[in-house]
Amino acid sequence: MSNLRFQALQALAAGEDKKVAGYTEKKITTMFGSNVFNEQTMRGYLSDEAFKSLVNSAKTGTRVDRKMAGQVAAGMKAWAEEQGVTHFTHWFQPLTGTTAEKHDSFFTLKGDGTPVELFDGNALIQQEPDASSFPNGGIRATFEARGYTAWDPSSPAFIMEAGSGKTLCIPTIFIAYNGESLDYKAPLLKSIAALDKAAVSVCHYFDKNVNKVTATLGWEQEYFVIDETIANARPDLVMCGRTLLGHSPAKGQQLDDHYFGSIPERVFAFMQDFEQEAYKLGIPLRTRHNEVAPCQFECAPIFEEVNIAVDHNTLLMDVMTKVAKRHKLKALLHEKPFAGVNGSGKHNNWSLATDTGVNLLSPGKTPRTNLMFLTFFVNAIKAVHDYDDLIRASMASASNDHRLGANEAPPAIISVYIGKYLTDVLNEVETRVKEKFSEQDEVILKLDIHKQIPELLMDNTDRNRTSPFAFTGNKFEFRAVGSTANCGGPMMVLNTIMTETLKKFKADVDALIEKGEKKEIAILQVLRSSITQSNKIRFEGDNYSEEWAAEAKKRGLNNFKTTPEALSAYVTEKAKELFINNDIFTERELEARHEIMLEDYVKKVQIEARIIGYISANHVLPAAINYQNTLMENIKGLKEIGMAEATYKAQFNLVSVISGHIQNINDAVEAMIDARKKANAENDMQKRATMYCNDVKTCFDTIRYHADKLELVVDDKLWPLPKYRELLFIR
Repeated sequence: MSNLRFQALQALAAGEDKKVAGYTEKKITTMFGSNVFNEQTMRGYLSDEAFKSLVNSAKTGTRVDRKMAGQVAAGMKAWAEEQGVTHFTHWFQPLTGTTAEKHDSFFTLKGDGTPVELFDGNALIQQEPDASSFPNGGIRATFEARGYTAWDPSSPAFIMEAGSGKTLCIPTIFIAYNGESLDYKAPLLKSIAALDKAAVSVCHYFDKNVNKVTATLGWEQEYFVIDETIANARPDLVMCGRTLLGHSPAKGQQLDDHYFGSIPERVFAFMQDFEQEAYKLGIPLRTRHNEVAPCQFECAPIFEEVNIAVDHNTLLMDVMTKVAKRHKLKALLHEKPFAGVNGSGKHNNWSLATDTGVNLLSPGKTPRTNLMFLTFFVNAIKAVHDYDDLIRASMASASNDHRLGANEAPPAIISVYIGKYLTDVLNEVETRVKEKFSEQDEVILKLDIHKQIPELLMDNTDRNRTSPFAFTGNKFEFRAVGSTANCGGPMMVLNTIMTETLKKFKADVDALIEKGEKKEIAILQVLRSSITQSNKIRFEGDNYSEEWAAEAKKRGLNNFKTTPEALSAYVTEKAKELFINNDIFTERELEARHEIMLEDYVKKVQIEARIIGYISANHVLPAAINYQNTLMENIKGLKEIGMAEATYKAQFNLVSVISGHIQNINDAVEAMIDARKKANAENDMQKRATMYCNDVKTCFDTIRYHADKLELVVDDKLWPLPKYRELLFIR
């Protein structure tokens, strides 16, 4: 009982107090945003001129004048120092999948050696971290280290607390010396600006008072929480974030008793703690509950502007990981940490809102607002239809491959669910606008959509949970995004394809108007065409069924089952035209990102291959051989005292079974190592990623099968790895 597994279990059984206090305030409102340099705080530290300049910049996306930046920096520093801050950092989101920061102190020395505290406009606007060591896809050579972070005034600065220290964090973009983006935020901001321009232009058909359209996002973050000590006894959880081996327990999630159940007390304390940190950072968390799988949970905030929502989700993942350590827990954000139970996603609920207070994806009560709703609703469906390959690529990753289509998440085939009521509406529009309009036919403009879909609006559970992209009342829910993902990637793609679709829509409508068609009729004619063209992407049934896979194939829909093949969508001629024409990426940036994502896939599978090989050789096989030796000693002893062969037949058969599993594991590990060597010798990253997917990763299943069989027969006292029943059910 000396291995880590039993040490962890004994420590847990000892009843050590692992709970940490929850809220320190009675009301959330008293702590919300207390660590954020928001508009309310700014008013107390900035002049009217500086305040108006900063607010205007945040709303319009224009640059802050350097003179004003100096005033903003002075006010920000004064506020931060009052909170006990001594250092600042440009907080950015490189293509590593995590956040990055380089801390500098306010402290410096004058020429005469006098110590002073300084933070000027230049330090606020720009910083120069090393760019060569971040993923760059060949854009930067190792000796070309210069890269820049540039302030994003649309996302407020905040104070991050870590232990007894506090740091002023300034959200920034991250670009190479030549201006090429190396992060998630820069292209997201470009897509936001492009979508705003295209959407406002279309809105003017209906309301000339609209001056800005904002993409909004409400994410739902799923995660697992397990005991840290037990988790640390699993090398695969420590290094990969998921279990590469482990037999399913007798009881998993089949009783559905965890879903929406009572939150365990220890986890509840952790939730309260990280929620408190989130509230101080201005993250508007609203919901928490148990998810389907044992030890799985979810939190979700109120909707926010998409850029701020992405920042908040990225920040929250960091906060959750740190706070879990206080409670001696481990927060697992991996999409599939445990086989046999549901994995974790991050549903991205996306919509569009005008500065006049209208949700463009919410049906109205008048013919004019109904037509505006139909316009944006149909164009969103058309965008997904035309660029389903990019939608698929936007949520592709090594970790999400384990989850998609596994009876808990949408499949890799992209489809759109809109429900019966809206299907009837679109069918009516399509059939009644086929012929040329007469004055009498304009009755279609009086379709009272608001009354036709009250059930959909009132009951958000009436939706297809197997659909990757579902309309849920006043928003589209992109359900296929993985739990570890940076939402900036999928949202950038969604914003960009919507931008392009709206631009084409307006061009087609304007062309009809120029030919003398009435505006409303021209809009409906183009909508009818879009409905017809995008029909094949709509599906109302079970996305998990084999029948749908066959039907999707008949319809000509893409089915990219693995990340390497899905990522190719980023470098097609169609994708290059889309991103270049909308000023999101240059061709060089696109190719670099494709290379980065492929390399990330290779490295993650490579790490898993090394770990599963290590665990097999150093944990599984020694335990099996040890038990085998015990059995052979038992057989030998029974023979020596003259027992009949029948009395040790079971032991003999067990020795044979164990030998078979040992040999199969050994053979599979050797095959995996050979496959890895061949893949590593391939210089083309696309081919290397494909080889890791098809040749290396496939060995995992064989190794796991035989290791899990050994777990069932080897003496429990000898098995070194914490088992699923201990990981999932002991807290």
